[in-house]
Amino acid sequence: MRRMTKFMLSIVLIGSLLFYPVPHTATAKKTDASYPFIKNPIVSDIDVLIDVGHGGVDSGTLHGNILEKDINLKMAQITYKLLKEKGLTAMVNRLDDYALSEENRWLRIRSRHLKDLAQRSHLANEIRPKAMISLHVNWSGKSSKRGPLVLFQNTDSSKQLAEHIQRSLNELYGTSTEAVYGKPYYLLKHVKVPAVIVEMGFISNQADRDQMMQPEKQKQLAEAIVKGVSAYLESTGSMKKKESSGSYFRYFNKLRKLF
Repeated sequence: MRRMTKFMLSIVLIGSLLFYPVPHTATAKKTDASYPFIKNPIVSDIDVLIDVGHGGVDSGTLHGNILEKDINLKMAQITYKLLKEKGLTAMVNRLDDYALSEENRWLRIRSRHLKDLAQRSHLANEIRPKAMISLHVNWSGKSSKRGPLVLFQNTDSSKQLAEHIQRSLNELYGTSTEAVYGKPYYLLKHVKVPAVIVEMGFISNQADRDQMMQPEKQKQLAEAIVKGVSAYLESTGSMKKKESSGSYFRYFNKLRKLF
């Protein structure tokens, strides 16, 4: 699966070299015009890109032997399946336990962390999904602190996406948290499509850990995320039934035979 992922990313990058993108002029902040238009001719019309936080040597936050990177991956797998069942085309940028920095051969810097974030951002900007959700897990020194939090970019589209997901997650958790502008986050500053960071809960809180780790509750959590994403796509007129996202994998399997 990891080999297949690298092949897919290679196709995306090759496509970006074959065709020169024609960007629209960016205008004032907090408008959709802040997203310059770049269309990859090989992989296009992706509804949702699921960014699986951390991986490999980067475990993310933890509680005992419970690692954030593992929760993120499991939740991404469930969320992907539910999006596919709704007829949406989704992609996942990590299918196993490894760091995306390992796949970044183009950025000549020593920081593994920045190479990881740059790789995630670059992929999103190449395939240009209608929405990008970056799955993460929160932590606090106070075990009583709990609940989901969604962070957004300085654009109306990202804020709307965040508010839809936050509202859906609040219904599940019984919270009233508001989505927050994630100004300092690298991913939100460098991704040029509507993107949000979804902090699914606090690993330091027992109830939140159960929500993120028990199979039935994991599905509930993924359903809440998908509900929010779907509401956003419907509000933008992008919620259209189409061929299963599995067709992309069949397409890439056919391409592999040509190499």
